[in-house]
Amino acid sequence: MIRTSAWRGVAAAALLLIGSAGAEAANALATLPRDLSPWGMFTNADIVVQVVMAGLALASLATWTVWLSKTVELRRETARARVALASLETDTTLAALRDTEAQDGVGELIQSAAREAQLSGWNFDDDFKERVALRLERTEAAMSRKIARGTGILATIGAVAPFVGLFGTVWGIMNAFIGISEAHTTNLAVVAPGIAEALLATALGLVAAVPAVVIYNYLVRQIANYRALLGDASAQVLLLVSRDRGRSARLMARAAE
Repeated sequence: MIRTSAWRGVAAAALLLIGSAGAEAANALATLPRDLSPWGMFTNADIVVQVVMAGLALASLATWTVWLSKTVELRRETARARVALASLETDTTLAALRDTEAQDGVGELIQSAAREAQLSGWNFDDDFKERVALRLERTEAAMSRKIARGTGILATIGAVAPFVGLFGTVWGIMNAFIGISEAHTTNLAVVAPGIAEALLATALGLVAAVPAVVIYNYLVRQIANYRALLGDASAQVLLLVSRDRGRSARLMARAAE
């Protein structure tokens, strides 16, 4: 009888523990947030984490906007530069090209040399080529800065976005521990929201940073190719100036005869 009573007491205690655990699990499931989608995590997140996520989303949007605009601009300017560079390969003169409208970097180089020739009274003296070279160098640098404008933001996003995402991660985990401390429990309903927000902030940081770095490296290579075209155009303009100087010297020699 004593053994039977003891076994009945153990069974009752086990049933009580099982019931208590089941009630706690049911309570946890009842209080567990149902919407753990990215948008749901954003709307339920702390204001600091929301600001971090919004900033990273705007940084990602800026990255793709710069990529689109600079890709279109580089393709257009490169095509124009190739056409203008081909025109410099023909048997032409600086005077014949001075009335050409400067629509690209190569056109600016031609106009810069033509302005120096005009200021010099079309007198191709010994220092004329050096003055033209200085003008071409300044114009080429200005065109390079213009074509590279806007790419610096990509380098900034690629360098800063992971750390901003890490800040959101730290803040989300801190909120999770605060929730555990206030609720005096470690059930999933308390831990899950903060951890989910932290992971989402980390993911957004990577989504903003990785494309920014890849796109920046791509644009740097394309800009380097465009600068090489400008360098070739500067050399062709100097060759054109040399040919014009030779023609001028021959005409002066014939006139002296």
